[in-house]
Amino acid sequence: MEIIYTPWRYEYVSNVDRRKGCIFCDRINENNDRKNYILHRGRRCFIILNLYPYTTGHLMIAPYEHLSSIENLDAETLAEMMELCKKSLKAIRKAFQPEGFNIGINISRVAGAGIVDHVHTHVVPRWAGDNNFMAVIGETRVLPCDLEQVYEALQDKF
Repeated sequence: MEIIYTPWRYEYVSNVDRRKGCIFCDRINENNDRKNYILHRGRRCFIILNLYPYTTGHLMIAPYEHLSSIENLDAETLAEMMELCKKSLKAIRKAFQPEGFNIGINISRVAGAGIVDHVHTHVVPRWAGDNNFMAVIGETRVLPCDLEQVYEALQDKF
């Protein structure tokens, strides 16, 4: 069997329990959207690329407010989150022509949330065959584009 190295994931897997602060709050407050892969800022929510994507174009929509669950969001924030979800689908379709999407919100660690204290929606583009043996057996994802290429492809679509 060949070995495929994914050194860009080391920072994430080695710091999961030692991370300080909130990645969403920290990134949005830095005001350096390109460096932080923030694609769009709305009135109440923003869109950011996932640094450890399942597929090319995987992004997240998070409210500016640091809240752990959607039941804590006011109606306007929740509505904007869904509106940005629609805009994300449109942008990703233009940039990458996926065959489908997964849209999801993981609330709590047992439900799969990697960031449990700041609710966010995942938008994951899908293609037939994108979940191949590498992800299942090798626990490695093979992506055709790096984050810079994805950012370039999506930034002007919002």
